[in-house]
Amino acid sequence: MYTFPTPAEPPKRLSLALQGGGAHGAFTWGVLDALLEDGRFDFDGISGASAGAINAIALAQGYLGHPPGDDERQAIRASARQTLRRVWEGVVALGSVGALTQSVMHMMLNTSMGGHMLQSAMAPWMSPSQMNPMDINPLRKLLATHIDFEGLARLHSPRVFVSATHVRTGLAKVFSGRQLDLQAVMASTCLPMVFRTVEIDGEPFWDGGYSSNPPLIPLIKQCDAQDILVVQINPLQRHETPHSQQDILDRVNELTFNASLLDQMRNVEFINQLIERGRMQEGEDYRRIRLHRIDGGQGLEDLPASSKVATDGDMIERLFNMGKEAAKHWLKRHVDDVGVRATLRLPKP
Repeated sequence: MYTFPTPAEPPKRLSLALQGGGAHGAFTWGVLDALLEDGRFDFDGISGASAGAINAIALAQGYLGHPPGDDERQAIRASARQTLRRVWEGVVALGSVGALTQSVMHMMLNTSMGGHMLQSAMAPWMSPSQMNPMDINPLRKLLATHIDFEGLARLHSPRVFVSATHVRTGLAKVFSGRQLDLQAVMASTCLPMVFRTVEIDGEPFWDGGYSSNPPLIPLIKQCDAQDILVVQINPLQRHETPHSQQDILDRVNELTFNASLLDQMRNVEFINQLIERGRMQEGEDYRRIRLHRIDGGQGLEDLPASSKVATDGDMIERLFNMGKEAAKHWLKRHVDDVGVRATLRLPKP
């Protein structure tokens, strides 16, 4: 059985990039819990999209009221682990995204049998603003309860970055510092087929997973750590070609939510090669970055896409345990590589 060591050396500096993927974000919670329990890392920056954004702010919440220092690290880790657990237990209490949508429609249309039939018939043709004109979203209240956004706005270490997608341009918008408020996180988690478009300063935003899932550039340009650990929950590869309509749609969604991350990682790899070959001067604008990755492997691949919205307690606990075991395995193999070499190898076409 793997046991966590007591750190004998100063913690290593590491930035985290947390991918979104609905309820599968509980896998990331398990990864973060293991890293915090291990105690051999200080986090320089944390970026996230969608569920990754929720994990990012919950982790950063642990740093509030605890100035960095040797005596405070244990308190920070304990506080962060506690906040992450409270948030995910709150998600379980809210129920699945699908159940939330049905509940809202139920309230809007009727509670009678006739209303139920009308609900089923109208669901494919109704927009979120029609289904939910009052913009009911229990996640907003949950995050407002557990996250001190004013404190996060003042937090300098770790720096937190949350992405959302600007609807009109399709470009990623990264919120940090004083821009990182509750509305920004709601934008990052806004699946447009379920929730109403989130407006910030008169501009419309959808889920950050569509454009930057998660953002790496802020971790490279605005943080000092040269090591970035990507927690990836959308499978890069599938061993079988999908044929059914649902399987095809699921794979299209996976490709969409991975596309921006793959582009960013390939750019990092390309710049590293140019620097190593002496074709580019390392400096403020360009520097070597060591990428690492923890993913769900076969365990997440085997789960149906429907599990991304099935936030029952048993599923969340299963995902949490999968993440924790994956992190323990990564620590056992690669903790000594951090600060020395990259361990992420991108697949070739």
